[in-house]
Amino acid sequence: MLFSHISDTHLGLVQYGSEERAQDVYDVFNQAIDTSIKDHVDFVIFAGDIFHVPNPNGTAIIQMANGLKRLKQNNIDSFFILGEHDISRIRTTPIPYVYHNLEFSKYIGQGKPTEYKGILLAGFDKIRKAEISQFEEKFSAIDKTAKEHSGHKILVLHQGITEFNKFAGELQSTDLPKNFTYYAMGHLHDKDIKKFNHLGGPVAYPGSIELTTSEGIKETKKGFFQVDISGKDAVPNWIELDARPQISFKTEYKELSKTIDEISEKIVTDGKKPIVEIKIQGENIETDHIQAQIARLNSLVLRCFWRISTKQISDSSVFLDRPNVIDDEMFKLSVDALGSEQAASFAIKELLPVLSSGGIKEASEIIIENFEKFKKEKM
Repeated sequence: MLFSHISDTHLGLVQYGSEERAQDVYDVFNQAIDTSIKDHVDFVIFAGDIFHVPNPNGTAIIQMANGLKRLKQNNIDSFFILGEHDISRIRTTPIPYVYHNLEFSKYIGQGKPTEYKGILLAGFDKIRKAEISQFEEKFSAIDKTAKEHSGHKILVLHQGITEFNKFAGELQSTDLPKNFTYYAMGHLHDKDIKKFNHLGGPVAYPGSIELTTSEGIKETKKGFFQVDISGKDAVPNWIELDARPQISFKTEYKELSKTIDEISEKIVTDGKKPIVEIKIQGENIETDHIQAQIARLNSLVLRCFWRISTKQISDSSVFLDRPNVIDDEMFKLSVDALGSEQAASFAIKELLPVLSSGGIKEASEIIIENFEKFKKEKM
């Protein structure tokens, strides 16, 4: 038996205000659906952040619907949970519920176990860090159910695990129910997989299907897992998607012309035009010269970004040596500025995603809701 584990599709993301980038996300999503159909998977799991915002545009809603419809037409069932990008904090009904109500896909995000073809499936929507303690009993109960089940057991979560990313971690691996044979994770955008002696199977993050704004510009592979559960163990196999290339370069100002020549030679012209970032370091920098050199790439790239980084700034940088995602660095800097991990988490994980999509009203509602909670806690 084979299933696809797909996460963080972020349908509806319009990166850089570019319609081409919006289409890129739909393209790789449909690649994942096509591959799942071609490989005759038995079912598909979507591990949260289906949409980029809780109120997605019509195109994003239809793209998801069409993908689920094509799976159904090929007798492939699917299951989903919600990530933080799918959940509105102003208590409106999440859009993905529509797919459940129309029987296009089955929602499993409330922790209630369901049996499917001899497999036990259980999932939880995104749990905020402040709410983690409330789920200890639920995790314990679902673990007992899993222990009594003789076949494969799959737990679907949209959470950061500390052993994968200490800044984005809301849970430790020891917090997880231990009797599952596969942990289908979402939330972290980099592909990663680990095995722990105290857990019954691998903990797997397929990562996002396309680079999102929070990840920056970098050379990386994007894709999803196909998981073989024909035997006793769950065996994940990585399936790479054909995403638009994104490349970041560093150069000295005096070497800029040579660097532009090297970039031009590196770009493959028979595929999607790449997104390029150039970090320029040096002194006595003239922006007119930079813009003239960058213009040489215009016909070869979709977008080219550049920024100046002086040596003094580079030497005194407080940035992590190798941050996994930009969000990690923002969180670290926010903790330093606000003096509180709780306040930083609220700002970066709750407010920022909403404000970045123009949700002023929704952000105001979130602030009021949290202020009311704060008053109750202090009473």
